[in-house]
Amino acid sequence: MSTLPRIGFVGIGMMGHGMAKNLLAKGYPLTFKVNRDRSRLDDLIAAGAQEAKSNAEVARGADVVFLCVSSSPQIEAIVHGPEGLLSSARNGLIVIDTSTAEPSSTEKLRADFARRGTRYIDAPLARTPKEAEEGRLNTMVGAEPADFAAIKPVLQAFCENVFHVGPPGSGHVLKLVNNMLAMSMAASISEAVAVAAKSGLPLDKLFEVISAGGVNSGIFQMMVGKMLQGDLGGLKFAIDNGRKDLRYYTHLAESLPVPSFMGEAAHQSFVQASNLGHGEKFIASLFEAQEQTARVRIVPRP
Repeated sequence: MSTLPRIGFVGIGMMGHGMAKNLLAKGYPLTFKVNRDRSRLDDLIAAGAQEAKSNAEVARGADVVFLCVSSSPQIEAIVHGPEGLLSSARNGLIVIDTSTAEPSSTEKLRADFARRGTRYIDAPLARTPKEAEEGRLNTMVGAEPADFAAIKPVLQAFCENVFHVGPPGSGHVLKLVNNMLAMSMAASISEAVAVAAKSGLPLDKLFEVISAGGVNSGIFQMMVGKMLQGDLGGLKFAIDNGRKDLRYYTHLAESLPVPSFMGEAAHQSFVQASNLGHGEKFIASLFEAQEQTARVRIVPRP
């Protein structure tokens, strides 16, 4: 019989599947509740995972519960909704939120769980579904030192780097700052490429020069390198998720208050791309939005 903590998992999506798979491979007993997507379950069940009928059932049978969904409203529904996690919260239970969430919502949820003796820890993720499958994600954990020490071995089941970034709440703040930088780069790259294309500059030469200099970045390589091959899936993160994260970031900046000229500009770029019908597509489809607004050909097509 396993002596490892029993794991509950809510949200078997593009990131959650790899996380759950690696937890099972390391021997952790795992019970999951599907949030929306049922397309990634067969191998987990074959590896011994059990499916729960409700979020409350997940919590009842677990020592540690992971949340891996898209937004604060989803998290709040999982916690407070009918048969929600909070109804089964108890002394000693640990809930780890790996989502990108709004810090003000996280603070309220932490207080709700604390009244039940449950610790609510923010540990959002970096990297992509590829690294999730490989067990090489990064996580930034906001927690008290003792809680961090307790959960670090579990996080190492699917993470290459586990960073303790400060007290509770710090993880979600750092994640929003991280994503603001990434999404601002993506918006700037799409605009710059549109200008280059409309001026007549060969995009392969743009790629060659930028790749050799200080402006180069992982975001640039994933977006432009793949796009020049006709592939808009180099950065597997939806535009609507980026739009949501930028909104959370600008809310945070406003609450401090700190001016957010760059964050607001990037947010509006993502709003525009979403309104043009690209919200469910990956980030490099910002190039498609630029094609529509600037009336220019960017993406190679047959």
